[in-house]
Amino acid sequence: MFKNVIVRVPSQTVSEGITSANEGKPDYRKALVQHENYVSALTKLGVDVTVLAPHDEFPDSCFVEDVALCTSKVAIITRPGALTRRKEAELPDMKEALEKFNQNIETIKEPGTVESGDIMMVGDHFYIGLSARTNQAGADQMIAILEKYGLSGEAVPLKEVLHLKTGLSYIENNNLLVSGEFKNDPRFDTFNKLEIDPDEAYGANCIWVNGTVIVASGYPKIQKKIEGLGYPVLNVDTSEYRKIDGGLSCLSLRF
Repeated sequence: MFKNVIVRVPSQTVSEGITSANEGKPDYRKALVQHENYVSALTKLGVDVTVLAPHDEFPDSCFVEDVALCTSKVAIITRPGALTRRKEAELPDMKEALEKFNQNIETIKEPGTVESGDIMMVGDHFYIGLSARTNQAGADQMIAILEKYGLSGEAVPLKEVLHLKTGLSYIENNNLLVSGEFKNDPRFDTFNKLEIDPDEAYGANCIWVNGTVIVASGYPKIQKKIEGLGYPVLNVDTSEYRKIDGGLSCLSLRF
């Protein structure tokens, strides 16, 4: 169960965020409303939400998931692979928020790079995607830190997606949403896999929060499959964040 969530309000410069989506620039006011609805959905599910102030100098800083990994035993401050995002991990308010909830704080060091959009938690085990943003040195450091605290991890090479959780979402009880390159990956054969159709690939990024699954609005086939497993579903519109390569999990740290 999750007790706490950290989010950051999108900045007025959010339209300048990194993107490969080719879907136009996000509208700041719409992004604000969608973020407020996202926080509201989380609050309904029984978590306390810490809301950090926007930082206009960092257009992507609303995607707080990438700058830290929060586990039951340690919080790990990452070193983002995107150069324009690297200093986000050093922002004092994020460090203060992490220290409020975690006695143990560790940090990824150069030459390692890690963005936690590449990390999927399954119990005490963490799958770490090797991507353009997360390198082998970063994954090795992350695994060493996890093992120091009695946790475990393994690296997963990526071929197509930006981040591991672009194409995978673990929704507990051994249920895993899979799309694209992960459908036939033997690493995930022990899971009950819910395969996502290519036309709903973006919707594969869902988040489980205390028994409910939050699903991006507009992906009815995914929602039906999740509801078929007995999960309640909440819909949140993230269309403005899709324009800058962001999804549901990117917008929060959950622990």
